[in-house]
Amino acid sequence: MGFLLPILLGVFLLITATPPSLSQLPPEIDPPAPAPISPSELCNGIFLSYTFILGRQIPPNDTTDQPYRFESVLTVLNNGREELQEWRVFVGFQHHEILTSATDAIIVNGTDLPAPVGNGTIFAGYPVSDLKTAIQTAGDLKQMTATIELVGTQFMVAPPAIPLPSNISLVNDGWSCPEPTATPLSKRQITTCCIRDPTFEVNTTTITDKFLPRQPGDLTIMYDVIRAYDQNYLAEVTMENHNPLGRLDHWELSFDWMREEFIQKMQGAYPTVVDATKCIFGPQSQIYTGLDFADVLTCERRPIIVDLPPTKAEDPVLGKIPSCCRNGTILPRTMDPSKSASVFTMQVAKMPPDFNRSALSPPQNWRIKGTLNPDYSCGPPVRVSPTLYPDPSGMPTNKTSFASWQIVCNITHAKTETPKCCVSYSAFFNDSIIPCNTCACGCVSETRRTCSAETPSLLIPPDALLVPFENRTSLTVAWNALKHKTIPNPMPCGDNCGVSINWHIATDYRGGWTARITIFNWGEIDFPDWFLAVQMKKPAIRGFEKAYSFNASLLSIEGGVNNTIFMEGLPGLEYLVAERDELDPKKNLRVPGKQQSVIQFSKKLTPGINVPERDGFPAKVIFNGEECLLPDVLPLPSGGRRNGFDTMVLLSTDYRGGWTARITIFNWGEIDFPDWFLAVQMKKPAIRGFEKAYSFNASLLSIEGGVNNTIFMEGLPGLEYLVAERDELDPKKNLRVPGKQQSVIQFSKKLTPGINVPERDGFPAKVIFNGEECLLPDVLPLPSGGRRNGFDTMVLLCMVIFVVALVI
Repeated sequence: MGFLLPILLGVFLLITATPPSLSQLPPEIDPPAPAPISPSELCNGIFLSYTFILGRQIPPNDTTDQPYRFESVLTVLNNGREELQEWRVFVGFQHHEILTSATDAIIVNGTDLPAPVGNGTIFAGYPVSDLKTAIQTAGDLKQMTATIELVGTQFMVAPPAIPLPSNISLVNDGWSCPEPTATPLSKRQITTCCIRDPTFEVNTTTITDKFLPRQPGDLTIMYDVIRAYDQNYLAEVTMENHNPLGRLDHWELSFDWMREEFIQKMQGAYPTVVDATKCIFGPQSQIYTGLDFADVLTCERRPIIVDLPPTKAEDPVLGKIPSCCRNGTILPRTMDPSKSASVFTMQVAKMPPDFNRSALSPPQNWRIKGTLNPDYSCGPPVRVSPTLYPDPSGMPTNKTSFASWQIVCNITHAKTETPKCCVSYSAFFNDSIIPCNTCACGCVSETRRTCSAETPSLLIPPDALLVPFENRTSLTVAWNALKHKTIPNPMPCGDNCGVSINWHIATDYRGGWTARITIFNWGEIDFPDWFLAVQMKKPAIRGFEKAYSFNASLLSIEGGVNNTIFMEGLPGLEYLVAERDELDPKKNLRVPGKQQSVIQFSKKLTPGINVPERDGFPAKVIFNGEECLLPDVLPLPSGGRRNGFDTMVLLSTDYRGGWTARITIFNWGEIDFPDWFLAVQMKKPAIRGFEKAYSFNASLLSIEGGVNNTIFMEGLPGLEYLVAERDELDPKKNLRVPGKQQSVIQFSKKLTPGINVPERDGFPAKVIFNGEECLLPDVLPLPSGGRRNGFDTMVLLCMVIFVVALVI
C-alpha cells in the first residue's frame, strides 16, 4: 500500500492542474473575438486614406444649389522601405468643393485659400514634406505619417449622403496606386495602398541621402541661400526657361511668406509696391526695435516682384546682377541662350523662433506670369543639392550655396483658358477674309450689351483687316451686302485680341506654293525679340524651304520631328511695336504694329498635297509662347476668280520711317522666260530711299544720264525662271494659272523727308521687263475714307487692262 500512495497523489494533482475544455466552460462566457485588421497594417507601401468627419447645411437656403460645410481628414502613411521625399497626393474632389483650410499641407499649383477644387487638386506637405520609414525611426508614427485636416464647402450632397472624392492617389514619380475602396466598417472612408512601379527606374537612395534630384520643367526657379546670418539671409532667385516655345514678357513673380518674413533689400528686381506698413503695425516692429522701416522694401505676405529696365543694369544699388534688368523678358534658348534666364537677389529678415543661421525656410505658393504669354503652374519648393558657383577669387574651385530649393513650373492648357491672340485666313482664290472668331480672346459683359457674342464673325474685305475692329463696321456691312450675305442684328462682337495673325495662301503652282504671314500688334505694349511658331500637318511641313523676311528654321516640338516652323525677326526687325496714332490726325485711326514675310514651300517631297482645301493652312500657331485661336472655317475657291491678278501688281505700305512696295510679275503667255529681269525707274525723291528687295536680287543702276535712278531686279538663285501659263492642277476648275514671281522692296525716308508716297512719289515713272517698257495706267488709286494710310494699291500693266488688287 505504501507504494500506491505516491501514485494516487500524482494522479490527483494531474487532474486538478488540467484546465477545463471549451465545452466545460459556463455557457454565458464567450471566447474573445479577434481584433479587426486595419487596412493600413496590410499595406507595405504608401497608405492613403480620406475620411469624411462631418457635414452640415450652411446659408443661403437654395434648393437648386445648396451649400454644405464639410470636414475631412487626409492621411498619408509610409509603410514602405524607402523614405518618401516631397510627398504629393491627388484628391479627386467632385462636388464643386471650395477648400477653405488645410493643415500641414499646401496646394501644389500655388493657389491661395479659399480655392475651388471641384475638379480635383494635388496637396504637398508643408512644413514637413518628407515621410520617413519605420525602419529609420523604429516605428515612430509621428515621423511616418502626415495628417491633413480639410475644411471646405461642397454643394448639393445633403446629409446623410457622404461627399467622398472619386479618387485618391500618390502622384510622386514611380508609384502605382489602385482604385481606392471603402473600408468594410465605414462608408465614410476610402483607402488605397500605393506600391513602387516595377517598370520605373528608381535612383538608388540610401538613408543618408538628404536631397532629391533636380527635375525638368518648362520653367525652373532656383531659390539659393548664398549668405546666412542669425536674423536674416541673402537669397538668389534664378528663373530659367527650358521650353523651346515658352517665354515671358514683363514677368511678374509672386509667393507667400509663411513665417512672417519681410524683404529688406533687393538687387536685379523690385516689388511693385514699396510699403512697410504691415511691419510697423505687426509683430516685426516689436522684434526689430532699432530698425528704420523706412528702408524696408515690402512687408507684404505675398509680394509681387518685377524685373528692372535695362537702364538699371549697371546701377550699383539696384543692378549689378548678371542676367537682370531686361524689362522682364525671358526668351527660349532657341532664340538666345544668354537671355533665357533672369536673376535677382533679396535680403530676407526672419522672425522668432528662426533666429539662428540654420533655420531657413523658402516662401511657398509660387506663381509667375507675363504679358501675352502662356500660363504656368508652379509646384512647391523642393530641397535639392546646393547650387555650385564659380569661386569669385578666380580659383579653379566652386563655392556652394548654404541651401537650395527648386520650384518647377510647367505650361498649362486649361480648357477654360481664354486665348490672347487669334488667326485670320485668306487666300489668292477668294477675295474675302475670314477674320478671327467672335470673342476669340473673350468678351466683357459691357460689350455683350451692344453686340452678339454668339453670332459667327462676318467676312471682311482685305483692306478691313488693317483697320481696328471698331472702325470696320461700314466696310463689313458693305462687303457682306455685296456678297449677298445676311447681316445680323446685333452685329457680332470683335475678337478683342491684342495680337492677330493673318495666314494668306499667296500662290499654288506645280512645283510648290507660298504663304504670307502677317502679325498685327493691336495692344499697347511693344514686343522686343518676338517669335512665331507655326505647326503644319505632316504633308505640308516636309516641303518647307525658307521665309524671305523672317529668320526661320524647323524645330522638333511635342515629340514630333521637324514639325514646327520657328520664326523671328531679321536683325533690326526684332521689334514689334504697339498700336499707335495715325500720322494723319484727320483720319482719327489707330495703326497696328506689323511684321510680315512670305514663306516658301516645295512640292518635291509632298506629292498630292492639297493646298487650298486643308494642307496649306496651319494646325497650330503660337506667338511668344501663347497658342492663338484658329478660325473654324477655311476660305473656299471662288469660281469667278482667276488664280492671280493680271500682269503686274505693285502694292505699297507707308509708315513714319519708311515704306515698302510689293511687285508681282505674271506670265500669261505660252513662253517661259529664263533669266528674266525687271527694271523700275522711280522719281528722284523716292529712289534715294531704296534699301533692298527681299525676294529678288536688286541693285541701283545709272540709266539715261541719271545717277542711280533705276532699280534693276532679277531672280534669286533657283528662281530665275518665269514659267508660262499652264493648266490648273484641279481639272474640274477648268482654269489657267500664270507663271509668277514676287518680291517686297524696302525704302527708307531718312534721305527723303517730305516724300508723299500715296499721292505720286511711291509709284514708278517707268517699268521695263526684259528690255520692253510696260504701259502704265493713266490714273492712280486714291485713298478711300475707310482705308488705312500706307496700304493703298497700284497696278502696273504691260497690257491695256486695269485691275486693282486689295492685298495686305
